[in-house]
This record gives sequence, structure tokens and C-alpha cells, in this order.
Amino acid sequence: QVALTESGGGSVQPGGSLRLSCAASGITYNTYCVIWFRQAPGKEREGLAALYTGGPKSYYANSVKGRFTISQDATKNTVFLQMNDLKIEDTAMYGCAAGAYTLCPLQTDDYDYWGQGTQVTVSS
Repeated sequence: QVALTESGGGSVQPGGSLRLSCAASGITYNTYCVIWFRQAPGKEREGLAALYTGGPKSYYANSVKGRFTISQDATKNTVFLQMNDLKIEDTAMYGCAAGAYTLCPLQTDDYDYWGQGTQVTVSS
């Protein structure tokens, strides 16, 4: 059974940083793409960054390029999202999803397995 578990969300002031984790189980880890996405109240779900767990390829949405970094620890089947210089508009529910791709789409509808999400709140 596939499970994705996010952690690392919380409250932070503008300009602060957080690192989110997405721990995967039940998949052949190095054959999947994992995407981080977010959804704020009243807004559409937005794909932020994706990574192919079998290689070095990563993909970023323009809205977070330069501030967010996706990485992995393959020994722990875990994908991270390092978020720096957080802004109030980054406040959202953040989640991860996995799909059996080698070229990782940033369209979240293409993914098959989903976690429950972790809340990120940026406020002063």
C-alpha cells in the first residue's frame, strides 16, 4: 500500500524558512516522480517543484524558482522542500504526490498517490 506522509509545516514570519519532508512507502522509490504542491483557500492547487527519484532531474514553477529547493534522501525514501524567504502569500496547505514518470510534470492532476498535507502559515 502506497503512503506519502508530509511533515515540517508550521508558522513562520516573513523572510523565514521551513523544510518540508515527504516520506514515501509502498513504491519502488527510485522509479517515481514526486511533486510538492500547495493550495490556499479559494485558490487552485499549484505545482511547485518536482523531482525524479531515480536521478538528478528537478523541475520548478517560476513562482518559487530561486526560493524553494527540492531534494531527496534516497536512503530514507524522503523528498524535501526547502523554502526560504517565505512571504505571506506562501501561506497554504502544502502536500506531496507521487507518479510513475521519469519526466516530471508540474500538473498535479497527473499524479497517482497523495499525502494528507501540512499547513504552512507565514505571518508577522
